Amino acid sequence: MRFKTHYSLTKGELNIAPLVDIVLQQLIYFMLTSSFIMQPGIKVKLPQAVSTERIEKIEIFVNVTADGRIFFKDSEVTLEQLGILFSEEAKKSKEITLVIKGDEKALHGRIVKVMDKARNAGIEKIAIATMPELE
Repeated sequence: MRFKTHYSLTKGELNIAPLVDIVLQQLIYFMLTSSFIMQPGIKVKLPQAVSTERIEKIEIFVNVTADGRIFFKDSEVTLEQLGILFSEEAKKSKEITLVIKGDEKALHGRIVKVMDKARNAGIEKIAIATMPELE
């Protein structure tokens, strides 16, 4: 009986099409399930409104959290500091639009105080940010 002494190795081919499919599916999944936050350090849940409209020229954002803290340009400030900052911004330009992003559980009085500081500083255009109502 004779045994075969020469063995030949064949190289296998790696088909990467299924790998690309899986990677693209994971990319789509993570893009759809991730939440996009404009300012990641400040969590504010905006109230929903039917009459939401877009403002094209936005200059200043102020966030008021549910526990009453005030944030201006990603840093926490007091009402007194906010008045000074508004005055400085009003000196730079007269066409400033202030957008207040107040949490839906924030006290109404706190948001009114922010608006009052803006008016005293000379900022005339004030808007309150809302989320469009989901149907």
